Parts: sequence; C-alpha cells; structure tokens
Amino acid sequence: MNKVKVDEEEYWNSSKCKAFTFDDEDDELLQLKESKRTVNSLPDIVDDDDDLEKFSWSGEPVGSISWSIKETASSSSSSSASEGRDQQKGSSYAAIPKQSSSYSLSSFFKGRNKHGSFQSLSDALTDTGFKNYAPELRRPKADYKDYNSDWSPNDTVRRLQRGKVCSLERFHSLQDKLLLLDEAVALHDGNVITAILIFLKRTLKKEILFRELELRQVALRHLIHFLKETEDQKLLLDLLRFLDRTEEVALTQYREHLTISDAEKRKEFLKSCIGLPFSSEDAAHVQDHYTLLERQIIIEANDKHLESSGQTEIFRKYPRKASILNMPLVTTLFYSCFYHYTETEGTFSSPANLKKTFKIPDKQYVLTALAARAKLRAWHDVDALFTTKNWLGYTKKRAPIGFHRVVEILQRNNAPVQVLQEYVRLVEDVETKLNLAVKYKCHDVVIDTYKDLKDRQQLMAYRCKVERGSPAEEKIDVILSNAVRKNTLYFMHLLKHR
Repeated sequence: MNKVKVDEEEYWNSSKCKAFTFDDEDDELLQLKESKRTVNSLPDIVDDDDDLEKFSWSGEPVGSISWSIKETASSSSSSSASEGRDQQKGSSYAAIPKQSSSYSLSSFFKGRNKHGSFQSLSDALTDTGFKNYAPELRRPKADYKDYNSDWSPNDTVRRLQRGKVCSLERFHSLQDKLLLLDEAVALHDGNVITAILIFLKRTLKKEILFRELELRQVALRHLIHFLKETEDQKLLLDLLRFLDRTEEVALTQYREHLTISDAEKRKEFLKSCIGLPFSSEDAAHVQDHYTLLERQIIIEANDKHLESSGQTEIFRKYPRKASILNMPLVTTLFYSCFYHYTETEGTFSSPANLKKTFKIPDKQYVLTALAARAKLRAWHDVDALFTTKNWLGYTKKRAPIGFHRVVEILQRNNAPVQVLQEYVRLVEDVETKLNLAVKYKCHDVVIDTYKDLKDRQQLMAYRCKVERGSPAEEKIDVILSNAVRKNTLYFMHLLKHR
C-alpha cells in the first residue's frame, strides 16, 4: 500500500501537468488563482506546438507505441462487448459502422485537422465527414395516396368534402365526370358541387355541359348562381338562351346598365332594353326607369344652370349637395318638393307632374312632400297639404298617413309647439293623443283632453308637472275653480227646490 502511494506521488511530481490537491485547504485561494492564470494562458500553450506534448489519462505520451497498443485493445474489446449485448437482446437494428474522422479532440480545440490545415468551429460542425444516423422521418403512406391513388368518384367526392387534396384531372371520360357530379349532388354539399362544376366548365364543351345540366336541376341552379356571382355574363346568357328562359335573359341584359356610369349612355342602353321580352310588370318598370332618367337629365341640366347663375333664392340659401342623376324615384320626388314645389304641373320638375307620370300613391306623395316642406319650415305649405274642401266648400283636414305620423315627422324637423299642438288635436284616438301631447309637452292639448273627460284627479296630478306660475298652471286653476263653482251652484239649486 505504501509502495502504491509512493509511486503516485512520484508520478505527480515528475509529470509536466500540475496536479490539484483537494486536501490542502490552506493553499485553496492560491491554487484557484493559479488555475485562472493557467486557463488564461491556454491560447499561448495551444499555439506552441513545439513545446507541447500530449498525454493520455494513463500518463503515457499520445502517439507512442504503448499508447497505440492500449487504444487498439480497448476499442476492440468495447466493440466485441457491444456486439455481444446486441446479440443477446436480439435487436433487429444493424450495427452502425464506426467512421474514421479526420479530427482529434486536441486538434478540434487547436483549430487544426490531421492534415495540418486550420478550420473554424462552423466548418467543423458542417463538414460532410460527419453523418447523421438519426432515423429518417417520412410521410405516412396515406399522404401519398392523395396524389397517386386511383380514387373512385365516390371516394373523391368524400375526400373533397373533408378538405383533402384530390386531383380531378384523371377523370377523362364524360361518364366519369357525370358520375362525379352525381355523387356530389347526392352528398348535398354546395361547395363540392361548385368545385366539380368549375372542373366540368373547364373541360367540357358548353353545349355538352348545358345538355347534361338540363337533366340535373340542382347542379344547374348552382351553376347559374356561380355565374351570377362571378359576373360571367356571356356564359350565363348562353346558358339561359339554351334553356329558353327569355325573361331571365332580358333581366340579365337589363342588369348590365349598372356597369354604365355615364348618364347619356345609360339612357340609350335602357332605351334598347325596352323591346326585350320582359313580363308585363317588368316591362313597365323598365319603361319607368328610362323615363325617370330622361327627366333627371333635363332637371339636372336646368338646376345646374340656375345654381351657377345665383338668381334663384332657394339655390342660394340651400345649395345642392349631390346630383339628381341615377337617383331613385322617391329621392327625385323629395328633390322636386324641396326645390320645385310651387311649379305648375306642366313642367318636368313639378312634384305634381312626377306624381301623375309615375302614378305615385297618395300616402307616398304626402310623406315625401311633408318631409321636404317641414325641412324648409314652410308650415303654410304643410297646412295646405292636409286641407281639403268638400262639395259644399267647407274645409277639413285629412291625412292619408294618420295625424300621429304627421306629428312625428314635424317633431323630427323641430316644429314649434304651436304647430305640433294643432296636429296633435287632430289625432282621433284619445290615448294616443294624450301620449303624444305629454311626450312633446303640448300642455293645452293635455289640459283640454282631461277637461273633456271631466277627470279632476288627472288635472290635479298634471298641475304638479307644469311649471309654477306658467300659463298652463293658471289654466288648470281656472278649470278647477269653475268646476267647484258649478258643483256649488248645482247643489244650491237642488236644495232650493226641495
């Protein structure tokens, strides 16, 4: 035992590598400093090949004959041991052959290979000599079937429904393509039907496609909807003509006016549409559309001139915010009631002329005219709008839309209370009248209604809601006092005649 200890001390004292003593706690700080200096001086040691000699853990110089024999023996024994373990385990994996590397551990840290050339760390890591023996992760075989397998039409449709990638190009015959479409229709999936229709539209002649779709109404409806959405007007018109749907052909052609921005060109296009085979109702609408645009062009040119000249008061006070061209009929009527209300029926811009030409109902005309004149605060025109005369010459107010709607429109246009009260009184339903009067603070209407109902309790309750000292409060007090006096006189009269 003593001999072994002596040999170890002799080895460490004779070695060029300074050993670290774990037992010497007194020199710990000194040895740490020495280790730090050793680490800092490593680059100098590595660069000096002539002064550095490599040693193994056994203390023998690396590269010597004894070191080579021991390394060969240890490697052969470790490989035989590993082979024995593999055979005992019955592993099916083949042994990975050991590759000869052109790098040693010392040369890796020194930056050189065995041939003497310097290499960087990135070059060493990316060198082709190193092989990755990790098993290759391949795609599942089912993924390749999406591209290579011969799916049946039924399977193809169902895979399309699940969002799988399926090629339709391998369906060459007409029979296979139609079977594909029939399977999609049977599945009741609109997206799949549309996808297959796009494929058929691209690969079949339109005559064949139209003929087959005529026998399949569900697919036909999907194709018509798809062509409308994609605005494929040419193919859509060809399909409708093939199906002999003349009215739909006419309506489809008529819709093309929406793409024409110039008013004159649109008018000429609408004129050409008048002779198309519309239904009687649609033909009347197309005729009215053409007539309206024709009127709008005339009104626009005239009003643009009046506005630029500055001679008309209403255009100076209320400048136009937009052109009247291509506006709907109701908007045109509102514009006419706003700027041309007093014109005679003989002019194109007269509201009465528009009402007569386009057969506008009374309710629509009154609503539009009321909104236009109330916006201008022309209360006299509003009053005249609802005043009628009977055959005896008596005047009476009548509203085809109901006076409750008249009150709402007037209130939205900030009509004064005096004007509102006049039309609230004309509401026939008592409950509606009271609700409107309370809502819009028409005190006189509320007080008079409670007076007519002889509801003293409601009068006294409403007296608490009005302002103190206001005319409404005084009116309520007069009514209540008169009622008390009448009751007193009535009872006195009864007592006198008893």
